[in-house]
Amino acid sequence: MAPPDQPGSRLTIADLLAVMAALRTPGSGCPWDLEQTFATIAPYTIEEAYEVADAIERGNRVDLREELGDLLLQVVYHARMAEEEGAFAFADVVHGVTEKMIRRHPHVFGDEKARSAQLAKGWWENIKAEERAAKQAEGRSAAPSEPSLLADVPIGLPGMTRAIKLQAKAARVGFDWPSLAPVFSKMQEELAELEEIAVPADPRGTSPPNGPTDPRIVDEFGDVLFVMANVARHLDVDPETALRTANAKFVRRFAYIERRLAEQGKSPDSATLEDMDALWVEAKTEERGS
Repeated sequence: MAPPDQPGSRLTIADLLAVMAALRTPGSGCPWDLEQTFATIAPYTIEEAYEVADAIERGNRVDLREELGDLLLQVVYHARMAEEEGAFAFADVVHGVTEKMIRRHPHVFGDEKARSAQLAKGWWENIKAEERAAKQAEGRSAAPSEPSLLADVPIGLPGMTRAIKLQAKAARVGFDWPSLAPVFSKMQEELAELEEIAVPADPRGTSPPNGPTDPRIVDEFGDVLFVMANVARHLDVDPETALRTANAKFVRRFAYIERRLAEQGKSPDSATLEDMDALWVEAKTEERGS
């Protein structure tokens, strides 16, 4: 399929679906695309979602437009493979999500009584619970004899995001810290437990009784991350966004160190830790003063 050659002509979702169908047509399609499966494409789907988040974080609308297209391609790709199996097609995906959005917004799309009603606390979760019950009745999810409040939190989510969702689910039934103060106390407790095991195990220390891959260290480090997710939840902070911001800050300040060292005829390899630490402080001071 050739790109549009008329000024003002636009390709549509129908064209994108046709392109994907052509790529997946045996004999005439793309060998690489024909080899792909749901499992091999899934990592790209996750990656593209992060690319969208990155463009939003940078405030770059041109990149956002492109990344949203890449993410849309992932949906089209999965839908095409499902259609080849006879499971469902792209139109079914569109129908399903549109129907869901209408169902979950009765205050917008419902009758006059529903539109005039105030949103009750937990209304969104109540609607989702009704949907889960309907799926169980249809045999499309875990049977009622195997209930779990946490069962529908996707395993494939980023770890910190999933931790917050798990905690939020448990909090809805009262399993939660009453305020932020005890969460910080728990954080300090978990850090102390990690330090007790990890510091003696440091291979650069003088007496490492445990190897650096001691499973207890992994376990305690996981506990620290989990309680940090709890701190983030109580502060209403998205930990993934916060960490992306911290990553960008580190890249920016380290670039400052490299630039200043270059001005001195040095490189990070030839500089001492003290040299770089002093420049790090200098970078922080410059940022806060700007």
